[in-house]
Amino acid sequence: MTPGWSHEVDVLVVGSGAGGMTAALTGALEGLETLLVEKAPVYGGTTALSGGGIWVPNNPAVTKAGVTDPPQRVIEYLEHITEGRIPRSRLAAYVEHGPAMFEMFGARTRHLEFSWCPGYADYHPEAPGGRPEGRSVECPPFDLDLLGDLAETLRGSSMKVPGGLVITSADYVKLNMLTRTWLGRRTAFRLGVQGVLNRLRRRRMVSLGQSLVARLRASLVDAGVPVWLDSPLLDLVRDEQGTVVGAVVRHDGDAVRIRARKGVVIASGGFDHNETMRKEHLPEVGRDDVSGGAESNTGDGITAGQAVGAAVDLMDDAWWMPSIRRPDGKVHALVAERSIPNSLIVTPQGERFANEASPYVTFVHAQIEGGHPYLWFVMDQTARRRYPFGAVIPGKDLPETWYESGLAHRADTIAGLAEAIGVPAGTLEATVARYNAMVPTGRDDDFGRGESAYDRYYGDPTLPNPVLGTVAEGPYLAVRIEAGDLGTKGGLLTDEHARVLDASGATIQGLYATGNAAASVMGNDYAGAGATIGPAMVFGYVAARHAAGER
Repeated sequence: MTPGWSHEVDVLVVGSGAGGMTAALTGALEGLETLLVEKAPVYGGTTALSGGGIWVPNNPAVTKAGVTDPPQRVIEYLEHITEGRIPRSRLAAYVEHGPAMFEMFGARTRHLEFSWCPGYADYHPEAPGGRPEGRSVECPPFDLDLLGDLAETLRGSSMKVPGGLVITSADYVKLNMLTRTWLGRRTAFRLGVQGVLNRLRRRRMVSLGQSLVARLRASLVDAGVPVWLDSPLLDLVRDEQGTVVGAVVRHDGDAVRIRARKGVVIASGGFDHNETMRKEHLPEVGRDDVSGGAESNTGDGITAGQAVGAAVDLMDDAWWMPSIRRPDGKVHALVAERSIPNSLIVTPQGERFANEASPYVTFVHAQIEGGHPYLWFVMDQTARRRYPFGAVIPGKDLPETWYESGLAHRADTIAGLAEAIGVPAGTLEATVARYNAMVPTGRDDDFGRGESAYDRYYGDPTLPNPVLGTVAEGPYLAVRIEAGDLGTKGGLLTDEHARVLDASGATIQGLYATGNAAASVMGNDYAGAGATIGPAMVFGYVAARHAAGER
């Protein structure tokens, strides 16, 4: 042990989301002595709260399904959506190393399994290099009994599923059409039978982001990587040359100095719940904390990096998500709901302003640019009878607490609804009339709703345009929407090796970053489902291999 250090490892990883766990796993598989520390008393970060999708083109699960691309085609897509803001070297590294990471999982771990989400289109499928078939994958459900006691410290999921069913993303898009298609009904029956069998066999199954996290945690056990919970990063330690050589971590109530011979990987998430940083960096529409990120994400890793001279980028942006803040304070992301045909979303002035079914980051960017502090989701009884909304099953009224708190309103007429939500009645009536007049044509001449393959993914396949249906059956409902997020997008500036850079563009030796603690490789956009988790994992893999001496 080097004098002055309490512990000594090759690589220290800060943060236990998918990016941090992948970095720790890769380091161990490369023969490095690795330690992972986590601020919260539970592991999994925002990944455990998420849908668990992973966007990595040409990974084995999608190539097996025949979805293959020349790397240049994927880079063309990424360059198009990032508009030249991200260096080509970083994009190329992501495209090159993603498949290799999956190959490592397949060859050297026993818990990490993945399946393609067929038809879950890229978020800009019609752009050069985009894919209407989609490139996203997810993990199958996982039995927590395989984790033993470690299952008790897995972060709980924020995904509330009616009936307690264990579903995947591929299941959900079918289950969403339970009242509309036989495929939806068969899916519900199959999931119900599986649920009964799981209970009879006493299997504790998890899916979505929890499955990914649980599989990574089990893989860390196999690789012999210790994980310290309740151990926040306090400071980074540098030597006389400015190289990061370790960190100070609070563990068991003490400030512990940990030497990292090969490097420190910051994967501690964004500044989702740091009120000061949100007000300093984010646009006015979006500063309020309506975030679905882990509550422990307060920007610690970012500020620690800045303290040793790191540059930051994209601090004014987030992984935006139209959301509702329920009376119990929990945030519910509106992903599939915005594709409900018999609905529209209006501003406080009662007007449509964007394609409601567009990718969520795109939608909220339009909200921010328009300066709309909140929005109203307007739907009729056809929508309520046919489709789920906010985890409320079709045919059931919204919870009474929603009405009591002012989150939701209802009225027999559009004019009455307008009065209830403080919108000019004539404007809202004209907006709904204009929308309804376009429905029979199958075209949204104002905003192109339904023209993209992404728009149609969560829509109703029994309709000519899956996301267009009249709002004409009272009583009418309105639910308040806010500019929420899945986490912030800005963070430490990194290169193609995941090394942290300073303001001059020079590398800070010994310091790496990935996930939402690093400035996103997606720039201001979003390539597809899992384009948060995919890059977090890939650059965690890249960081660990670089630290191990692999180039």
